Amino acid sequence: MSFTLADGTKVERSISEAFIAFPQGEAHTPVILGEKGDEALLGVVTLEILGLVFNPFSRTLHPMRMLLC
Repeated sequence: MSFTLADGTKVERSISEAFIAFPQGEAHTPVILGEKGDEALLGVVTLEILGLVFNPFSRTLHPMRMLLC
């Protein structure tokens, strides 16, 4: 799949699925398979699957406010 980085560079990466486990929970999540030199990153999809949100100011994870509609 093709991705556009923040600086506008386009890269091609394969996609798979992984099982992750944290103290906050465990789940299956889609993952982008990095290549040598790529940085590891926990994405927003994974956080949402675990019911978490990231506070960028304190750099901490918090439970997501869940709503039933």
